[in-house]
Amino acid sequence: MFYTLLITLLIVLLSVLLLGFRIFFIKSGKFPNIHIGGSKALQQRGIGCATTQDKEAQRNFHKGIDVSNLLTEISEQLKNE
Repeated sequence: MFYTLLITLLIVLLSVLLLGFRIFFIKSGKFPNIHIGGSKALQQRGIGCATTQDKEAQRNFHKGIDVSNLLTEISEQLKNE
C-alpha cells in the first residue's frame, strides 16, 4: 500500500513538473496565451472572443439609444404598420 502511494505521488509530481516546465525552469516563463484574442492572425481579421464581442456590442448599443424620444418613436412605428 505504501509503495503504491509513493509511486502515485512520484508520477503526479513528475507530471506537474513536465507540464509546468516552461513556467518553472525558464526565466520570466509564463503560460502560453491560447485565448482567441491573443492570436495575431485573428486580430488582423477582426475576430475576437465571444465575450469581448458581446461587451463591445452592448457598449455600442447603449450609446445609440435616445431614451427621451423612445416612446414617440415606438408609437410612430406602430402607426406606420
